[in-house]
Amino acid sequence: MVEGPEPEPGPGQLCVGIEACGVCRTDLHVVDGELPDPAPGIVPGHEIVGLVERCGSGVDTLAVGDRVGIPWLGSTCGLCVYCRSGRENLCAQARFTGYQIHGGYAEYTVADARYAFTLPSSYGDREAAPLLCAGLIGYRSYRMAGDARRLGIYGFGAAAHIVAQVAVHDGREVYAFTSPGDEAAQAFARELGARWAGGSNEPPPEPLDAAVIFAPVGPLVPEALARVVPGGVVVCAGIHMSDIPSFPYRLLWQERTVRSVANLTRQDARDFLALAPSVPVRTHVRLYDLADGNRALDDLRHGRLQGAAVLIPT
Repeated sequence: MVEGPEPEPGPGQLCVGIEACGVCRTDLHVVDGELPDPAPGIVPGHEIVGLVERCGSGVDTLAVGDRVGIPWLGSTCGLCVYCRSGRENLCAQARFTGYQIHGGYAEYTVADARYAFTLPSSYGDREAAPLLCAGLIGYRSYRMAGDARRLGIYGFGAAAHIVAQVAVHDGREVYAFTSPGDEAAQAFARELGARWAGGSNEPPPEPLDAAVIFAPVGPLVPEALARVVPGGVVVCAGIHMSDIPSFPYRLLWQERTVRSVANLTRQDARDFLALAPSVPVRTHVRLYDLADGNRALDDLRHGRLQGAAVLIPT
């Protein structure tokens, strides 16, 4: 913990007083040095809920006192082929909150107003925080899985517990895979509507139409491929994963697909934040004081969480 000056918003920016910040596995990857070239002395955190304290010049879409959410995507160039084709998540000049832009493990932060979002009033600050990455990236991953009737979810953490609720709401069958022997996570998945829950080394009772892998564990890719039907899709949802081992071509054959998900777009945020209250998605959170951020990260690292951790400034 360090004390610093309250940040000043520049043109087009907001200074936001933070009410809550979710703890995401991407924060672990940043802190543990698994992502390249973070900004020196970066403040992690990209599931930020707060109140606008001051606006820089040129901000006309938000005002002092507005409640906003600040997600992972912090800025893009707006000019490249990706930005001009609805794929700003792939912009080479993109900058990310809690990675290149100081994030939400703090009392205040500054954000580009164009990348901040008003939040559904039905969510409190603490409950809204996980929607901003676990929800957004989870929803993008879910959409990449197509119209799969039987959906496998590998790794039942913050994103999975949100996606499972959306999938059940959509009439899908959810099959949840956890670390072998994690009976608490399996029970949690069943509480949220999963048709089946078991270890990641177990076969599901039915073949899967698609699978989403949230756990950053490369060997789960061939494991999931072995469980999906011909034409099925395996979606790797994380920003980092351990090496994928070699596997026989027969697992990929018959038009199976493996694909990754990278970041999010602002349209993803608009779509999901409109959808969440209608499901309704209920986030399950464990609260930590801001000063206990390292303990929250350690609990996440060692699988001691169900749902999502959220930091609260004191």
